[in-house]
Amino acid sequence: MAELQQVLELLQQLTAKQDALAEELKQQQHTCTCGNHSSSISEQGVTHYPNATPPHSPIAHTGGIDALRASRKNSMSSLNGLSTSPLTTARNFLTGLTSTDGVNGNGNGAVTPGTPYGNLSLDAAARGAGAPGGLLPPEKNETDEKKGKGLYPSRVILTTYPTQHGINPTPLNWGAATARERGPVVCSRIKSNLLIRNAIGAHAGSYSIYRALSIGMGQLRPDWRPDLTNTHPPFVLPPTQGWFGNKIVSFDPWGAMSQEIWAKEYAEGLDVRPTISQTKAHIKIQELDELFKKGDFPCDGDIVIKSPELPAFPGVDQGIEVNTYKAAIDPVWHLPGVAERLGIAESTLRRALFEDTGGMYPELLTRPDIKTFLPPIGGMTVYIMGDPAKLQDPETEVTCRPHDSCAGSDVFGSDICTCRPYLIFGIAEALKCAQRGGVGVIIYFQKEGRALGEVVKYMVYNRRKRGGDSAAEYFNNTEVVAGVKDARHQALMPDVLHFLGIKHIHNLISMSNMKYDAIIGSGITVGNRYEIPEELIPADGKVEIDAKIQAGYFSKKQMTDDLVKETKGRNWGMSTTIVISIYLLTRFAEDIVH
Repeated sequence: MAELQQVLELLQQLTAKQDALAEELKQQQHTCTCGNHSSSISEQGVTHYPNATPPHSPIAHTGGIDALRASRKNSMSSLNGLSTSPLTTARNFLTGLTSTDGVNGNGNGAVTPGTPYGNLSLDAAARGAGAPGGLLPPEKNETDEKKGKGLYPSRVILTTYPTQHGINPTPLNWGAATARERGPVVCSRIKSNLLIRNAIGAHAGSYSIYRALSIGMGQLRPDWRPDLTNTHPPFVLPPTQGWFGNKIVSFDPWGAMSQEIWAKEYAEGLDVRPTISQTKAHIKIQELDELFKKGDFPCDGDIVIKSPELPAFPGVDQGIEVNTYKAAIDPVWHLPGVAERLGIAESTLRRALFEDTGGMYPELLTRPDIKTFLPPIGGMTVYIMGDPAKLQDPETEVTCRPHDSCAGSDVFGSDICTCRPYLIFGIAEALKCAQRGGVGVIIYFQKEGRALGEVVKYMVYNRRKRGGDSAAEYFNNTEVVAGVKDARHQALMPDVLHFLGIKHIHNLISMSNMKYDAIIGSGITVGNRYEIPEELIPADGKVEIDAKIQAGYFSKKQMTDDLVKETKGRNWGMSTTIVISIYLLTRFAEDIVH
């Protein structure tokens, strides 16, 4: 009975609050001289853009008590049948936390014009606003409150719309002839940048998530901006014809120069950051030491230099290392260009990116005026051996290996594929090309497991090894686990070649027909194609390479259906100790059951 009495009291308070709000809405209608949904109600913790114009809701809003009660009725119907107490339900309505089309609670009992995604305070979001079921008060934690206080404004901005007052994206004309004409890429939401941002997403690709964790833990301020002094590239990759038009759609070709081009604007508060970083480096790989000892290439003191002695191994020759220039590139997608390259509609691309990432970026749907997206994925690293400036000269010999990452082989030497030996072969050919006066280029794309990921890749390995590991079933084993054979979408791969100014590749160190077709399809010509030498293929890697040759990879080797069926991988072996252990465990389990 006590709880029922509380419910009645809460309902009486709700009635009084509704009447008061209805009177305010009536007054607002009389004072409003425009046809939009702007509100004159001042709310604590809710940031309004002056004269904001939210998109039209599917439900017509006539104002007054009828609209308010209709919205409450809709909210009530969404809660029917749920296991919540009358007291909880009444409290939810009184605090105004249930979001409906056009009328949203801000956690303080005030009602504001809304959007389909709602204008929820952090308090409301913490209590599950917008979700079906009863909403419970948050559990207060003073330490957490103090730690999180001041990190963000109390109002959660889930998305924006082009029609909102104050929204004025910085002009960005993809493919323009100069950086100034093109404009900066601005994706930051800090301070006033939210109103002028012209890109969806966040900087740093997949590492943007770790940045968010650092902010949440109080290790980094949300509005922190880097000091870009002395971060400019030590070598120049000048603009080439490929920078203009639609040759590059998957990253920003001006991304390494932003700290110079936009220095004045950055100092004034425009949060434009580099998406490409260039530096110099030495690379040292054991296999290159062995090739040097065999006499495959000399130590010229320029491209190839002697490694210094290590204190841990006094008197031991440490071999050689290779002088390189390198560039790290984060993805910046021009959505219309990416869609065209993939052969789909831009609207389909946006919908897929929204739906199949758990709705991570609502602005993909609500901001069709923004054409640029920084996806939370890995980018690529370019290694250049020789003079980078010579890449634009069509007479310069260019040796290139485009390589997709494979941590298992590239880093840890797994022998189930040919990735590392083919990569080392490509690096060796690239440095020899540089020693001949040409330029060697290695492009390392972050596309682990054919861009299906390492978890999927290892599951495919398990299926292969338990099913006989035949080259004839190589691609089928991937498809039944992942749904597709390959998700690398090589149509975007040649962008980096145009960025470097490459027009002709004299030596392509790749057997992939998909990469080759993408390269020549983009207007770059190819001279020689090199397959991995037979003597470099690991025993357990023959399944992969024979299956790929059968599927269309370049090779002088004639592959038939019968040969593919004969190519088998190594089976998992089980020692006598393991077999006995399994037998004893089985008997032990049987004894327990009986």
